[in-house]
Amino acid sequence: MSREIKAEPLTAAAFAPYGDVLEVSGNPDKMINAGLCGRHHDRATLDFGDGRAGISIFDAQARALPHTLDLVERHPDGSQAFVPMHRNEWLVVVAPDEGGKPGTPVAFIAAPGQGVNFHRGTWHGVLTPLHAPGLFAVIDRIGDGANLEEVPLDPVWTITA
Repeated sequence: MSREIKAEPLTAAAFAPYGDVLEVSGNPDKMINAGLCGRHHDRATLDFGDGRAGISIFDAQARALPHTLDLVERHPDGSQAFVPMHRNEWLVVVAPDEGGKPGTPVAFIAAPGQGVNFHRGTWHGVLTPLHAPGLFAVIDRIGDGANLEEVPLDPVWTITA
């Protein structure tokens, strides 16, 4: 048995309960580098209980729509940002917390040039590029202790475009 979710375009307003959308929007906050570079300043709230911020590189296999969502995860001790190192659309899935368990998921299609920062403790699907290469810089907590909770979904969800 499968339930269906239609993925919507990723917008800052729709994603706000789950985190920050990382994108160039509006005018830069300031011009730097002798006026040759616009700085869009402080676009995400990094939040770590302890440990430190680290940058890792993830190389995920490309998937396709419809996509079967059978697992969500969260990181209780820190936020997690996914910054694509490509110019392709990719799938972002989040779910509200309902008493310590994931609620009904919401799916977004991130446009080329969009990244996300999941708030600490936000349930989300695994990294899901829709095209190769699946390269992402990931900024998250580096430190001692478990910072990962995974929940298999049964029944699964099918995500469509």
